Amino acid sequence: MNSSRLNFEDVHIGQEIDPLMKGPLTTPHLMRWSAAMENWHKIHYDVPFAIGHDKLPGLLINGSFKQQFLAQILKDWVGQQGWVWKLRFQFRAMNLVGETLTVWGKVMDKRPANGFGLVDLELGIRNEAGKESTPAGATVALPFRGGRAVPYPFPEQS
Repeated sequence: MNSSRLNFEDVHIGQEIDPLMKGPLTTPHLMRWSAAMENWHKIHYDVPFAIGHDKLPGLLINGSFKQQFLAQILKDWVGQQGWVWKLRFQFRAMNLVGETLTVWGKVMDKRPANGFGLVDLELGIRNEAGKESTPAGATVALPFRGGRAVPYPFPEQS
């Protein structure tokens, strides 16, 4: 995590943010996440069920777990002075136990707002084979250099 404050002026279109690596993800990782989320679908922890009953290639990494990875990379990037405003994603492919996932992000646009700046990012999650499973996008708010932190509650924007 970046310990220095990230300001709107520090960001440029095309900039890649530091990737977040997760894994290799194991059955205990999925079991703990399933317990925390109270998601007891066997496709996340019961190999005979996932493969035999549901005809899957293995245990599936929870979609909500991947969603949390996307939120984490953004939270880590904007720091305590910024704000993750919007996050959208699609689950387009399965990820399986044993995979190492890379969460990546790239700045696509930026614009000043009411006392702070808004930054649009393209995000995604890919496995070590380069397979993209979770395309995503986000908008974050960052303070201006010398300005105050993005306010809470976050003001509505159009």
